[in-house]
Amino acid sequence: MRGSYGDRDRDRGRDRGSPRFGSSRGGAPGKKFGNPGDRLRRKKWDLDQLPKFEKNFYSEHAEVERMSQFDVEEFRRKKEITVRGSGCPKPLTSFHQAQFPQYVIDVLMQQNFKEPTAIQAQGFPLALSGRDMVGIAQTGSGKTLAYLLPAIVHINHQPYLDRGDGPICLVLAPTRELAQQVQQVACDYGKSSRIKSTCVYGGAPKGPQIRDLERGVEICIATPGRLIDFLESGKTNLRRCTYLVLDEADRMLDMGFEPQIRKIVDQIRPDRQTLMWSATWPKEVRQLAEDFLKEYVQINIGALELSANHNILQIVDVCTESEKDQKLIQLMEEIMAEKENKTIIFVETKKRCDDLTRRMRLLSDLIIIRASQRGTGCCRFRSGKAPVLIATDVASRGLDVEDVKFVINYDYPNSSEDYIHRIGRTARSTNKGTAYTFFTPGNVRQARELVRVLEEARQAINPKLLQLVETGRGGGGGGEGTSTQI
Repeated sequence: MRGSYGDRDRDRGRDRGSPRFGSSRGGAPGKKFGNPGDRLRRKKWDLDQLPKFEKNFYSEHAEVERMSQFDVEEFRRKKEITVRGSGCPKPLTSFHQAQFPQYVIDVLMQQNFKEPTAIQAQGFPLALSGRDMVGIAQTGSGKTLAYLLPAIVHINHQPYLDRGDGPICLVLAPTRELAQQVQQVACDYGKSSRIKSTCVYGGAPKGPQIRDLERGVEICIATPGRLIDFLESGKTNLRRCTYLVLDEADRMLDMGFEPQIRKIVDQIRPDRQTLMWSATWPKEVRQLAEDFLKEYVQINIGALELSANHNILQIVDVCTESEKDQKLIQLMEEIMAEKENKTIIFVETKKRCDDLTRRMRLLSDLIIIRASQRGTGCCRFRSGKAPVLIATDVASRGLDVEDVKFVINYDYPNSSEDYIHRIGRTARSTNKGTAYTFFTPGNVRQARELVRVLEEARQAINPKLLQLVETGRGGGGGGEGTSTQI
């Protein structure tokens, strides 16, 4: 180690030149192959030949050192922290115990963060110690800071980027919205030490993203498809990547990114530090962890089984498909009478999204936008100028809006994991929210799992939903057991 975290800050402003990735490798890509990443070759790593790097920067604060084993267990019990794996450091109870650089502490104080969240309390010391780790926590629990602040420390202990070097920290995310949010946090906390970051995602011009990479960035936040494109065409490389983050790993697998993720990871040295973050822990994510991580520690916040945020009131309305529109209109009239009424309505497909948006605009004077209206539309929703957003899973995943009060599942999602992610758009941080779900007989195969989620969160369960579980069939809505009141 080179002493304190901030030792390098005075020199970070020096000119690193303007590296031109790929200029010596022929520039433009050749023939396009059928699948993303086909032109990438798996690297054969010889660890003896790779430059050494540091990744353990954790020094236990005296206050933490004085915590007894009873104190540790009691703190974890209160914060609902479960640890699996050996050698996990004690949790922190305050930010100063992490001994972050002062400029990081200053930003934390400016944003009025009083104490670490549960995932941060246990995640900070684990990430700072250089260990591979899995963090399982509900959306809005502070996972981004849990990996980005240790990333800044990690970067500040590595040699400067040389001409043609790729990023030191790579964050893979499922959607452009999440990637952009992560980059904003990276900018807020990294600018004091002049750590550069960029956001790489599809659906936007490549030129500005390529120019950022060519100038040299320590942090790259990327969606898998666009990053694969740049790796294949030689616009960047992962030779210097020693800190890898897989954010919302469960969602990336749901979206079919596993082949691209594996091709990307093949380009990164195997002795890197890898951190995987997820809201759920299905078997596909467990397999990814086993393949990519070494001797990792797993942190769970809350229940170990599939669980939803307990700050969300969950109301399930068992009804028929034909009843949905009228029920939605009635529900929206009640919601819009509330003082705080920002609402996301989830539907199954983009076509359904467009159709429902059109019908609702005809039936009301609400300002309604679709999640497919990226950029300006989502900004209007975030600012409150448009109180209703109609979205599909893919379009809205990663939208981090603090004051969403209501989520409506107009169409029930394909899995309980998606259900939990959807309703997690409300009740961010310590806020409370309400989720309404229209559940039809066509969703019967998911009834039992939904009941489990409701039971775990201690929610009242609609008798008609229980009937679907018991009989394997269900009748129409209306009448006893349905609810649309707020």
